[in-house]
Amino acid sequence: MKHRYMPMTTADREEMLKVIGVDSVDELFEAIPEEVRFKGEYNIKQAKSESSLTKELSKLAAKNADSQRYASFLGAGVYDHYKPIIVDHVISRSEFYTAYTPYQPEISQGELQAIFEFQTMICELTGMEIANSSMYDGGTALAEAGTLAAGHTRKKKILISETVHPESRDVVLTYAKGQSIEVVTVPQRDGVTDIEQLQELLDENTAAVLVQYPNFFGQIEDIEKIGKLTHAVKGLFVVSSNPLALGVLTPPGKLGADITVGDAQPFGIPESFGGPHCGYFAVTKKLMRKLPGRLVGETVDEDGKRGYVLTLQAREQHIRRDKATSNICSNQALNALAASVAMTALGKVGAQEIAYQNIVKTRYAKEAFENAGFDVVFNGAHFNEIVVNVKKSVKEVNQYLFANDIIGGYDLGLKFENLENHALIAITELRTKEEIDALVQHTAAIVQETEALNA
Repeated sequence: MKHRYMPMTTADREEMLKVIGVDSVDELFEAIPEEVRFKGEYNIKQAKSESSLTKELSKLAAKNADSQRYASFLGAGVYDHYKPIIVDHVISRSEFYTAYTPYQPEISQGELQAIFEFQTMICELTGMEIANSSMYDGGTALAEAGTLAAGHTRKKKILISETVHPESRDVVLTYAKGQSIEVVTVPQRDGVTDIEQLQELLDENTAAVLVQYPNFFGQIEDIEKIGKLTHAVKGLFVVSSNPLALGVLTPPGKLGADITVGDAQPFGIPESFGGPHCGYFAVTKKLMRKLPGRLVGETVDEDGKRGYVLTLQAREQHIRRDKATSNICSNQALNALAASVAMTALGKVGAQEIAYQNIVKTRYAKEAFENAGFDVVFNGAHFNEIVVNVKKSVKEVNQYLFANDIIGGYDLGLKFENLENHALIAITELRTKEEIDALVQHTAAIVQETEALNA
């Protein structure tokens, strides 16, 4: 019988105890005083057989709603996108999913090359010069960008747009507190960064301006203009960007970004109820020695044969700790591999086609809601998401939708007081015309039902 793990028998245990020279497992804990050792029974269920446990866990898992059984319109940073079937095949190979740190290049060429390919594709997408081997997720990548900017410019104020994902803003605030960095929020107007307010807040103490492109509401920011204003006060311009959108949008690197970050989740990484995902981090060449995390470089050996190695070692926390701006010492190599495989399978044409479908289907949903009598706010250029006034509690609407096999949008009233009863609706390439029509019809039905009761 084949096992996905190696079971340990009683004979195995006795043999190991004999080798290390003890008679029982209890002897291993003799250094712990007898009076503080726990001698009772843990308040947990009795152990079950493998088959019984599998059945129980399967029943529990079936209680979760997933995008395989429900039409999901919940985006807000994590999206239901097409994942090429080859992704799971490649990342399930043991040489990838059991790998950790490729410090020994002579035995880690496959892992190192995979990371190098990820870096290369991120640079191509973002228009930046150098990318690292990945971060934990998009939120922490943005926070790392803020601390990098403060360290590089030796300034202690960061401006962040209100249109940046609210959870990412919270992460930035957490990181900034430890570095004694002031974080100032630039308010939004009509769904995008208020340029006039930004100009008033910018000064010689500004280390960086952080914006999102497309932003949290799905709107397209004028990042070229924001970048010029930032550089006028000698600050760094940081852009957090959905990498899939860059299949059709002008890359931040061509519009003045000094640092481009984001989450690679749209490429081959499942929603997984919120994680784990994979942050990317790309910079201009002048910032390459400030880049947090790992960096893989391509070289040749003494025979002229191509090879890959960890290079530069910008991770100052183990070189010059007193000057470190980052404490990250790991990455998301397996998820970065998933993103690389997905990008490779799709190719440039495929990535552009999927991004285009997101635009077309989002436009269709916008018009469908408007035709049904709903107000779709923020009418500027947008990608993937729209903000809809559903005329009543988003929570109630979503409960009604859920009963009809639909996962509704994000309740913006949870984070924005002026957007109560507004839902952030995400439409990806996987949503069909029938699913979009059903979303609009059921939303209209629950609103009409409520209006009839109140009449």
